[in-house]
Amino acid sequence: MPTLTRDEAQTRARLLDVHRYRIDLDLSAAAGSGTFRSRTTVEFTARQAGDTFAELRPARLHHAGLDGRALDPAALRDGRLPLTGLTPGRHRLTVEADMEYSNTGEGMHRFTDPEDGRTYLYSMCCMAEAPRVYAAFDQPDLKAVFDVTVTAPGDWTVLGNGTATPLPAGPDGPPGAPVRHWRCATTPPISTYLMAVAAGPWHTVRTTHAGLPFALHVRQSLAEHLDKDAEEILDLTRRAFDRYHALFTEPYPFDSYDQAFVPEFNAGAMENPGLVLFRDEFIHRSAVTDTQRQTRGVVIAHEMAHMWFGNLVTLRWWDDIWLNESFAEYMGYQVLDDTTAFRPWTEFSVSRKSWGYDADQRPSTHPVAPEPDAVPDTASAWLNFDGISYAKGASALRQLVTWLGEDTFLAGINGHFARHRFGNATLADFLDSLGRATERDVHAWAGRWLRTTGPDTLTPVTEPSGGTGGTGGATGGGTGAGEPGTAPGAPGGWLLRVRHTGSRPHRIAVGGYDPTGAPVGEPFLLDLDAPGDTGTDAGTLTVPRPGARPDLLVLNDRDLSYTKVRLDPHSWHTARHCLSALPDPATRAVVWNAARDMVRDAELPPGAFLEAVREQLPAETDTALVEGVLAFARTQIADRYLDDGDDRDDRDGREDREEGNGRDGVGGPHRTAALHTLHATAQDLFDRAAGRPDGAALRLAAVRTLISTATEPGTLRRWWTAGTVPGGPELDPELRWQLLHRLAVLGAADAAEISAEETRDPGATGKEGAARCRAALPDPEAKAAAWEDMFSAEDRLSAYLFAATAQGFWHPEQRELLRPYVARYFELLPELAARRGHALAETACRQAFPRGFTDHRTLRLGEECLAGEGRTPTLRRNLGDQLDDLRRALRVRSSEQAAAHS
Repeated sequence: MPTLTRDEAQTRARLLDVHRYRIDLDLSAAAGSGTFRSRTTVEFTARQAGDTFAELRPARLHHAGLDGRALDPAALRDGRLPLTGLTPGRHRLTVEADMEYSNTGEGMHRFTDPEDGRTYLYSMCCMAEAPRVYAAFDQPDLKAVFDVTVTAPGDWTVLGNGTATPLPAGPDGPPGAPVRHWRCATTPPISTYLMAVAAGPWHTVRTTHAGLPFALHVRQSLAEHLDKDAEEILDLTRRAFDRYHALFTEPYPFDSYDQAFVPEFNAGAMENPGLVLFRDEFIHRSAVTDTQRQTRGVVIAHEMAHMWFGNLVTLRWWDDIWLNESFAEYMGYQVLDDTTAFRPWTEFSVSRKSWGYDADQRPSTHPVAPEPDAVPDTASAWLNFDGISYAKGASALRQLVTWLGEDTFLAGINGHFARHRFGNATLADFLDSLGRATERDVHAWAGRWLRTTGPDTLTPVTEPSGGTGGTGGATGGGTGAGEPGTAPGAPGGWLLRVRHTGSRPHRIAVGGYDPTGAPVGEPFLLDLDAPGDTGTDAGTLTVPRPGARPDLLVLNDRDLSYTKVRLDPHSWHTARHCLSALPDPATRAVVWNAARDMVRDAELPPGAFLEAVREQLPAETDTALVEGVLAFARTQIADRYLDDGDDRDDRDGREDREEGNGRDGVGGPHRTAALHTLHATAQDLFDRAAGRPDGAALRLAAVRTLISTATEPGTLRRWWTAGTVPGGPELDPELRWQLLHRLAVLGAADAAEISAEETRDPGATGKEGAARCRAALPDPEAKAAAWEDMFSAEDRLSAYLFAATAQGFWHPEQRELLRPYVARYFELLPELAARRGHALAETACRQAFPRGFTDHRTLRLGEECLAGEGRTPTLRRNLGDQLDDLRRALRVRSSEQAAAHS
């Protein structure tokens, strides 16, 4: 299927003005048919004579006509319907077709709830999936108004971009099944990728706010859980809505605000005007931490920001994805910070931002705002929905606000909305709007921040004023970062030299702390100029400071800028003993991130990071920090960065199977020791949180880690039998599936036990939990069955069940059993990626990659796979990223080995 190129889109935009879509969807036989009927009428104007095409990907095309003249259905090729001989003036395209339902979250997704047999539908038209629902000129800069009607079973509710109103029931539909017709209110001009419909027997909670109807929708089997959370969700929605109206002069531009939490949704959420779709995991069936509740709040505020950033003013082409996502990411965090008691920027620092740093250091990195020729088609554009467009872009905007001031920033934003309302805009348009509000050179700022790649690095070097001796130099490699270094100098003053490698200017705060973690004065601001025009140049700023040098020096304190920072040896030594006592969680996040980056860059041994975790994390009170640090330690350090002798040199075609290779039942002595360290840390967290009024979230985070780090099944089995952790929490559905999964990995559960739990929890989440557990069984037949489910050409697994199976399949504990599947993965992946589309290909690259095989053989097989012909862009990007992460893990291991033998 060809993708739309930028050149084709520009040519078509010069030729056409699109005025209106009239779309009629017949979903009345959704439960009994694999297709639905779609009728589309498009009214448009040709500015001059010419030829073009509309996009349509039907199961069967029944009729196509242009201005009353029938078009040959056979002319539809590769999803394109030619429209030739257009004359200047108005035209009307009519199309009637049968369209296929999907099970991959693209086009019109159909889901039948295994808990009660009810069926639900929703559309996902982003970025190029609208032609799987209706005929379209499918590009973001051909906006039009939409009139949508839907025929659905009589007991269903239909939702759309505009308020949906039921009409009298009609006589058509499957025998014995009454149907109802719905009409959605006409929309303002919107892009084709934003058209949305959701239909099913929804459970709904309604309210009004500011004169508009607001509603929450969820499938019936989650009704009680939505009712439990509805007031919190609606309260966050109202707070965000009111805050945006305080910030923006343009009012909310649509007629209603529906939020539907839908099953098997690929993204976190989708910002369709008036009908935001969320993955229904945000409706919590089990106990959650405050961080999870906060994350839901951020996503609610993020999607509402899109009503202005993306929907009112829309990108012209997909090279400006950041104009949608970076702004919504920044506003989501900032608005939640402004309007609630949550501290979302801490979670952003420790989790979200690290996603951006990691993406920005891979070969696939790209500027926040890529050059136009870097996004030549829609297939390429999909690849930029990543940590750079979200986290790095939001960080850049946060720095821009710090540099410009919030009032100036908002003045530019509001001018931008007024100038381009219901239209399209580019980066140049946005910068012009900002430039009208300030005398600062925002175009130069954008050149440095938005058109460059890779994170900058700031390294502190200090010395006494007037002296030449160092008091803690730049962080070195190996074990140097763990040494105390020279103590701070006398109180007569000291010099701070900030070595700046990179290409961007920064305004940062610098904080100082004593050995107890207490602040030494207030953080002071530094403005660092860009050192040069390339990422290889380095500059140094020297700043004289009074008094004695603080024991712990933190660059980018409070995390105002996007840059990696280093801790000098004395600061790291101090942090090892006082990190949890630092008063601001944002500062603690910066220090943990610095240590994380030093491990990833092979400048700090993984074991030193684990020692800091063991010493400092049990006293941490911020759940986001606990979860973020433990996630890195568990999934990266324990599973990938510690050398367990499993790297095989197979250059002669043989695998080393000699004894003494350092493996045991959980992957080797180093990994076992790491799991024991994390287990003991989690136990201390659990014990310290007992009895605290705010301790429930920390206890839950600790229990999850106790489960995932267990190396023996005894304690887990006792919890399972009792149905609770001693002292709480009780084993709710989420914890039961996590615990059973770990028992399966350890060989302490069987298929009968998994089936019994699936019967106990018969819904969609239970199906996924059972698939994950069955794939995790260390049994050859179980592995073969899971593999067949994932990779057979029958494609019977939905995207969610594929992901669950993949998550259960690979475990370092089972290397010998899994070793033959490594080569098979790389053999079968290209065909799967080409056959099943973007979303599932991405899942296959990320979730089904052979975790636990951190070795050169896996790297070689992956590189050979990547070098083959006919690889889809999704496979090239996502597999390439996995292989780069594998190379980094091997470098960390090599450095660890060198340090151990030095």
